[in-house]
Amino acid sequence: MPPPAEEFAVDDLDEFESRLDSFLNRFHADDLRRILLPDPDGKLHFPLVIDFAELLEFDPEVAHQLYDYPKDVLGLFDAAAQRALDKFDAAARRADKTLDSQRKAGDETMEKKFVHVRVNTSGSALECPEASPSIGKVRVKHRGTLITLKGTVIRSGGVKMIEGERKYQCRKCKCRFTVHPELEAGNRITLPASCKSKSAKGCGGANFQLIEDSITCHDYQEIKIQENIQLLGVGSIPRSMPIILMDDLVDIVKAGDDVVVTGRLSAKWSPDIKDVRSNLDPMLIANFVRRTNELKSDLDIPVEIINKFEEFWAASRATPLKGRNSILKGICPQIYGLFTVKLAVALTLIGGVQHVDASGTKVRGEPHMLLVGDPGTGKSQFLKFAAKLSNRSVITTGLGSTSAGLTVTAVKDGGEWMLEAGALVLADGGLCCIDEFDSMREHDRTTIHEAMEQQTISIAKAGLVTTLNTRTTVFGATNPKGQYDPNESLSVNTTLSGPLLSRFDIVLVLLDTKNKKWDKIVSSHILAENTEEKKGKTSDPEVMWTLSMLRRYIHYVKQHFKPVLTKEAERVISSYYQRQRQSGTRNAAHARLMFRNDVTKLDAIAAILCIESSMTTSAIVDTAGNALHSNFTENPDQECILKCDSIAYLSKNIKYLTDEISN
Repeated sequence: MPPPAEEFAVDDLDEFESRLDSFLNRFHADDLRRILLPDPDGKLHFPLVIDFAELLEFDPEVAHQLYDYPKDVLGLFDAAAQRALDKFDAAARRADKTLDSQRKAGDETMEKKFVHVRVNTSGSALECPEASPSIGKVRVKHRGTLITLKGTVIRSGGVKMIEGERKYQCRKCKCRFTVHPELEAGNRITLPASCKSKSAKGCGGANFQLIEDSITCHDYQEIKIQENIQLLGVGSIPRSMPIILMDDLVDIVKAGDDVVVTGRLSAKWSPDIKDVRSNLDPMLIANFVRRTNELKSDLDIPVEIINKFEEFWAASRATPLKGRNSILKGICPQIYGLFTVKLAVALTLIGGVQHVDASGTKVRGEPHMLLVGDPGTGKSQFLKFAAKLSNRSVITTGLGSTSAGLTVTAVKDGGEWMLEAGALVLADGGLCCIDEFDSMREHDRTTIHEAMEQQTISIAKAGLVTTLNTRTTVFGATNPKGQYDPNESLSVNTTLSGPLLSRFDIVLVLLDTKNKKWDKIVSSHILAENTEEKKGKTSDPEVMWTLSMLRRYIHYVKQHFKPVLTKEAERVISSYYQRQRQSGTRNAAHARLMFRNDVTKLDAIAAILCIESSMTTSAIVDTAGNALHSNFTENPDQECILKCDSIAYLSKNIKYLTDEISN
């Protein structure tokens, strides 16, 4: 076991406690008074969140002691907060004579409230790598200090009751003292060797008696967090850390949540197993837990970058589709052409707007996409690039995935069943990429039906019944079964069931038709990728859209644009679709891509063209049934007008035929 840290010691403990009192009275008097207000939930434990940056500015010595000896200083902070709470409570009772008379009359129904000081290190000096290491870089030097860890909850245990303290009395001198169980040693109680009497001579007794009704218990929960996969280097395995939650911290997070946990690093002995060596396993005893689900990303978007976005679209106001194509060329730039695929990837990542009707029924805003293609057509390249663009993503393969690995696993830990989050739950609010989709077993594929359409996973395993969120975009890639037959349905060509295929909003087929002209163009592009002529072109608009810039752009438009359908767009959709609601998601995604809040006629046409490209035959798109040969046009805005005329002409013919059949 590593040597313990030096013990906490101050010159004058009373003076140190008075400094804690001064800090709480100056900055948190109103917070303490609010705790005294009646609580409808009847809670007993309340958090008092203090800012470490504020404490560091007020009293640097106390702040440094808190970082070095969090166990002792937080105990003193809790006692100081409890004293302040009791003082405010007494003052309130004196002011309210009616309440005071009730207490004197023997009305003891009001329960005492307990306050716990929670330290928020956000925006403070403790956000440095030394005090906020990644989970994989936690070492012995951090033991006993206040550190902050970031990660995703992958396992959440049930709430238990644990003993916090008990009081004993010496049989010889009747001295009373409190004993705290050792959490690191399995909550075992160790009695002192001799009496703790503070008399001059000392008692020397070693026989103690438990005082009846002196045991204090706490709510207790154990979770496990895993470091973010996006922040790891190539070949690194994500590490995990068990977290201990107590009192007001229990049951505030669930599997799949992104959290920032501040606490004291400790260690506990591994369970005793015959012929197995016991080790010290690190654990974090949490002091403060903050969910970051709403943030979803640590992307920093400066004002200068936002101004660049606005300037780009101001310059592209006359030719908006040409500006859009400049953005699309930044997606998988190593792959030539494939305009339709790049447009579909962009719309899938940006996503639409969720709709909730009057009855509370939700229509998801996250689209799903499937690439079906021959080997060597770039499917996996698009999957990996899309994962880099998303601020939260999980990549897996069909062959190495099971239904439990994709959804939720029930695991037994220490005699208790717990839920461990799978890929779809960990990707909540982000992107889940599944390569070799056809390699999954049929049973495993059917388990994700609910996750894709309802965006939830209902669990009933080992007596654990719950529902978890999977607000995830699924991006799949699969090979056709043998040679792709355009005369057969997609279900026959891919061996995927109809119900599963219906969950994908867009399915693009990439077929290698061995076109000599196309092969010549692609080979020339590959050879020209690293030439000096290619490197010298720095004035192109595409140069602006690097990977980091695309990530920021996608994150920004998802947060700031909530597009709504215009009347003009509604007319286009209603003339083409039987149900316009099914296409609303794709239209909103294109409006976000175009940096606006209105779904215009142009957005509706772009959505229709995407869907037409995924069909076996189409009267509008030349590359129907094969998106591999779709390329960027020289004048996309003029091309859009021609496509609009084709859609209008086709819609009139459909309406004429429908009227004839009905008559």
